[in-house]
This record gives sequence, structure tokens and C-alpha cells, in this order.
Amino acid sequence: MSAQLAAYSTSTGEAFQFWVLGTIAVIGALCTVFLKRAVHSALCLAGTMIILAVFYLANGAYFLGIVQIVVYTGAIMMLFLFVVMLVGVTAADSLKETIKGQRWLALLCGLGFAVLLFAGIGNASLSEFNGLAQANANGNVEGLAALLFTKYVFAFEITGALLITAAVGAMVLTHRERTERAKTQRELAEERVRKGTHLPPLPAPGVYARHNAVDIAGLLPDGTPSELTVSKTLRERGQVRDVSTEAINDLKALEQRAEERLQRTNSGEAAK
Repeated sequence: MSAQLAAYSTSTGEAFQFWVLGTIAVIGALCTVFLKRAVHSALCLAGTMIILAVFYLANGAYFLGIVQIVVYTGAIMMLFLFVVMLVGVTAADSLKETIKGQRWLALLCGLGFAVLLFAGIGNASLSEFNGLAQANANGNVEGLAALLFTKYVFAFEITGALLITAAVGAMVLTHRERTERAKTQRELAEERVRKGTHLPPLPAPGVYARHNAVDIAGLLPDGTPSELTVSKTLRERGQVRDVSTEAINDLKALEQRAEERLQRTNSGEAAK
């Protein structure tokens, strides 16, 4: 009688754990969908999977909880996170629709999944519970294997086929075959010359080696500042310092002193 009451009752600690961690799991799932950066979405999904593993462990499904942490959270999600960080997926990439109508198709699939989810919850038996003791009578691994390969064998096989199809599709989409011959260095150089692009290296910032700041434009031979020596970001922000007038005045003073020195030298030699 006590075992039946335990199956139908919920302790205070279990209820507190469910409402606190369940709320965090739902918030993490919503952040996974609505966050703009893929890295942040992956971190939120990893946190949600860890909370699901805690739920499995609390309900006596120790094997499933360990698999949830090791396989899904530790391997798949971390691999996905590292790939996203290495490749560098930005928020602008997610807004680009490569396949026409994919958003409407995704919305339709989401509605279909919601209908199946609510139908499964509606058909669930809320009046009778077998309890964890009966489910794990022969062991948690044996009970899970019996359900997967007897009652839910077709759903398990269909899910495996969908995962394999998704993996093959991802490999096909990411694999690119070269459709034309690779250009040589000479051909690339000739193409740059025809386009009229800047062939030599860009001039370094600063003015006549007296300034090496990135916000000071270098001077051309005629004394005008070169726009190629300053970053476009600094120019758009208006953070470029113009010292061309000061540099030109210094050059004029230097040339005048040089001429005066040459004149004195020439006059001294003529006197001798």
C-alpha cells in the first residue's frame, strides 16, 4: 500500500526541483530559438540538456541520464559549439534564405510537431502509474532496451533513419566540388591588372616616419594625405588626425635651412 501511495505522491523536494529546473530548462529552450548568435544558442541548448539529464537521474533512469550528459551534452553539443566558433557563423548568415519557402516549411513542420506532442500528452494515462520500482525491476538498462526493441522498435528505427538522412544531407550540402580549373598565380596577377586594383602593398600609416599612429594618414609626394593609409572604420568615425599642414610647413622650413646651409657653403668655398 505504501508503494502505491509513493507512486501517486510527490515529495516537496522533488516538486521544488521540478519547478525550479523545469523553468530554467524552458527559458534555455526559448533562448535557443530566439537568440541571434549561434554560439549563445548552442550554450543554452547544452544547459537545457544538462537539466534533462538531472531529471532522468532523479527519476531513477541512471543510464539514460549518464548517456544524456556524455553523448549529447559532452560530445554532440560541444562538437557543434566548437565548429560554430571555428567557422564563425554570424547573425547575418541566419537571415539569408538560401532555399525559397524554407521558413514556411519550417513553420509547417513546427505546427505538425506541436500537434503530435499535444496528441501524445492527451493520450497519456494520467490515472495509473506503474512506478519506478516496476519499470526498473530487472535493471534500468534492461527496461530501456525492452521498450526500445519491442514496443517502440518502429519509432526507434524511423528516428535512426531520419538521423542518418540528416547526416548524409549535411555532408552533401557542405561538400563542394570544383567545376572549373584553378587559376595560376600569373592568371590571377593579370586579372588584378585588368581590374585596375591596387597592386603593390598598401602604404604604412604615419607621416615621414615621425608618426606611426594608425589614425594619422601618410603623405604622398605632393604633400596631400593618402586615404589608403588609414582604416575605413576610422575615417567613417571621423577619428583621423590631419597633420599634413604641419608636416608641409616643417618640410618647407627644412628645405629653407638646407638652402641657407648650401649657400653659406658655396660662398665660403668661393671666398677661398
